[in-house]
Amino acid sequence: MSDRFHKRLWRNAVSFSRSQEPHASIHAVEGLRECPTCGLFQHVPRLKPGHLAECLRCGCQLARRRRTSLIGAPAAFCITSAALYATLLISSLMTLNVYGRENTVSLMSGPIELGHQGYGMIGVLVALVTILMPGVIIGLMGAILYGASRPQMPDWTPRLLTWYDRLRGWSMVEVYVLGVLVAYTKLVDLALVILQPGVYLLGGLMLSMAAVDSTFDAERIWRSRDIQPKLDDHQGHLLDVAHLDARNGVIPPVENMLSCYACNLVLAFDHAVPQEHDMGDCPRCGQILRRRKPQSLSSATCLLVAGVVFYLPANLLPVMTYTKVGHGAPSTITSGVIELWQAGMIPLSLLVLFASITVPVLKIIALTIMIICTRLRSSWQLRHLAKLYRLVVIIGRWSMIDVFMISILVAVVHFGFLANVTADPGMVCFALVVILTIFAAELFDPRGMWDAAGLNGAVASPATGNREPETSSADAPVPHLPSSDPTDMEPGRA
Repeated sequence: MSDRFHKRLWRNAVSFSRSQEPHASIHAVEGLRECPTCGLFQHVPRLKPGHLAECLRCGCQLARRRRTSLIGAPAAFCITSAALYATLLISSLMTLNVYGRENTVSLMSGPIELGHQGYGMIGVLVALVTILMPGVIIGLMGAILYGASRPQMPDWTPRLLTWYDRLRGWSMVEVYVLGVLVAYTKLVDLALVILQPGVYLLGGLMLSMAAVDSTFDAERIWRSRDIQPKLDDHQGHLLDVAHLDARNGVIPPVENMLSCYACNLVLAFDHAVPQEHDMGDCPRCGQILRRRKPQSLSSATCLLVAGVVFYLPANLLPVMTYTKVGHGAPSTITSGVIELWQAGMIPLSLLVLFASITVPVLKIIALTIMIICTRLRSSWQLRHLAKLYRLVVIIGRWSMIDVFMISILVAVVHFGFLANVTADPGMVCFALVVILTIFAAELFDPRGMWDAAGLNGAVASPATGNREPETSSADAPVPHLPSSDPTDMEPGRA
């Protein structure tokens, strides 16, 4: 957002001295898609409902068509999610009874109690991803579906869709559900635990939001958005936007093309595109166009090093202290896993072991290997590294289970001398490891691995997958994804 703000200021400043007559044109290339993981440009057919297209080189999913209606199904689940969310905000999750004394916990109880114990920033983090973000995501989806249902899509709809893609991963309702489950298993041995309606509402909200994602087809929304006839470049000039159908055999050189990270529109310029330069605003969604993420390698390296620094204290320092009748001892993440195992809850202990210990280690090792391979310009196991990167992005947020579990325990177990749970500094270090590695994975551009290995300067042959030298001619071959029907191809835009 800051980048766009500064860009607008510069454009307004130079608009008084520069002509706004259209300059040389660029082309919106129809029928091509760049793989977000390996950077390979390839043809994507128009898919039938229930079908998906995968990258020929790394296996990344490029497109998928839902069997459900474009607006009706996601709108129904979105309304359901909104109703469950609103009810959940005023409902309790569980009640703990210790020798006749009761405490009840709700969504807000954990963040508030963390603030009272001096961990206000962690309380804000928990409130952000469990209370604020789910509401924001539901509201964004409702606005997007409303805008997409209009005969003429409003200009704010694509911007909201872009923000939805950015923020969806920070809504961690499903992770919080597991945190509640772990907290419940730790409390049943302490006292009488009564589950309140909020637990069931939380589970329903998790399922309804998952149903929204499974029925929502963002690609079809983008295709219903008209491409503007002009593009604002980084110097404030206007460029004509022409249309080019790649299925007619006219393919621009790969080094002249880029794709919008938000709406996946492929654009071709009349010159080679620098890797990280601002090439203007996308004519479909209005986001800044760049061939690659800016300063991806250095940013990911710095965040990863910071995550490694906090990893050791996160595992060595206690994350919470549980006292009962004046006696207790600090507990680390590892000791919590052992306690679950000794209590006979083996599946749950394995889940916590995987989410809280294995996943952070996997993220750190995987990102380290990817960064080293990029810096060494190595082509070692790039396909497997691409799959590993996608796995790291998906599972990264699940490590928040322990943080959520602690927020619930400190909120419900505060009976003074009888029983009490307090948070410890290890929780802060662990939360920082999770957040830093999530940002490191988001800022790292996996296409840079293939660029560094020299594999994105050529286009794979459709038949054999072998690389052929890139030429400056316009008829360079681009691999075609197989279609279930030869006539089921995506129609070109007028």
